[in-house]
Amino acid sequence: MDEEIQFYLSEAEESMGKSLEHTSLELSRIRAGKASPTMLDSLRVDYYGTPTPIAQVANVSTPDARTLLIKPWEKNMISEVAKAIKNSDLGLNPQSDAEGVRLNIPPMTEERRRDLVKQVKNESEGGKVRIRSIRKDVNDSLRKLLKDGASEDAIKDAEAKVQKATDTYIVKVDELVSRKESEIMTI
Repeated sequence: MDEEIQFYLSEAEESMGKSLEHTSLELSRIRAGKASPTMLDSLRVDYYGTPTPIAQVANVSTPDARTLLIKPWEKNMISEVAKAIKNSDLGLNPQSDAEGVRLNIPPMTEERRRDLVKQVKNESEGGKVRIRSIRKDVNDSLRKLLKDGASEDAIKDAEAKVQKATDTYIVKVDELVSRKESEIMTI
């Protein structure tokens, strides 16, 4: 029985870690006013009839804090990259030249910053809900072990460990949020 309890505890820890990574990834996609290559991670380019991630057809760099430079590995892809950016929901205007595509990131207004902070909080709440859901699933599994003959003390200890892991990961999500919030609100 102890092995099964340990299995559930390690499973909970791993799942909560993945949930934290997912929340971190989603927060990194929220534009904070500075140019970042991760802004284009969700962008797909038509590469000979196949929607392909931008990172697989071009090099994305940031020559300065307000500019993204996209250099496709094939020159004929410049127009496709520009078209994909125009058709995306990024709200950016691409400027093409012989070398590649430039994106100038406009400074954000105070209202836009506040909207982004709300978006960050919503995303973080989703991460917290996922972590709490993992806690619930693991606790349900532990209670089934109790019915199968595990000692009540062992299950109580395991539930306490699951709660401690839950609290730890929720604090980590809060830390991500506060960092992202300060990044967004810094002009």
